[in-house]
Amino acid sequence: MSKLVGKWKFESSEGWEEYMKGLDVGFALRKIGGMTKPQEEISIDGDFWQLDILSTFKNIHLKFKLGVAFEEHTVDGRTVQSTFTVEDDKLVHVQRGKPADSIITRELENDGTLKVTFKVVGKEEATCIRKYKRIES
Repeated sequence: MSKLVGKWKFESSEGWEEYMKGLDVGFALRKIGGMTKPQEEISIDGDFWQLDILSTFKNIHLKFKLGVAFEEHTVDGRTVQSTFTVEDDKLVHVQRGKPADSIITRELENDGTLKVTFKVVGKEEATCIRKYKRIES
């Protein structure tokens, strides 16, 4: 999974509005989130991983051990129980909370692009794909 380690610049987004609607996020926050172009930084230090999501709107810093649940405060204001695992060369982030659970998967595509897929559990139409380009290893 060290292939995911590095700094990633936002390139594109498809389906963000639907994903946010699936989580009952209000209109204004959906619009702000849709205009934001976050940078992601992924690092590993021993057993601990760190995911930093940086934007002009809000920054999120997550430090975690694989398979260990922790409380997360999301950018959209939800408090969820999150767990990260590695499955088939993908970093899988499960958020359990109200109004719905979501699964966020990070994977490296053949062209070196970081593909981040956001899905609301039980709402197939509430899916978003965001792509990032590596800017630093």
